[in-house]
Amino acid sequence: MKEKAGEEKKYFFDKPRNVKIAFASFFSVLAALLIAEFFIHKHVHLSWEEWPEFYAVFGFVTFVLIVFAAKHILRPLVGRREGYYD
Repeated sequence: MKEKAGEEKKYFFDKPRNVKIAFASFFSVLAALLIAEFFIHKHVHLSWEEWPEFYAVFGFVTFVLIVFAAKHILRPLVGRREGYYD
């Protein structure tokens, strides 16, 4: 379909209702997975893997550490001074 003159193309997430549906779907799946973890037998190799929600906490902590490393370690190594490209 062609757009009319002066109209912007509308995308799926431009409508607040669609954003709410996407967030509700995401959090519903997240809750279902967290609840299912209590009922699904895990093949554990180390004792702390038996803790409830271990993998969710481990993933979150790892994500935070990666962001911290990127901001405080990698940025000074590869960053350029503010007027570098001028």
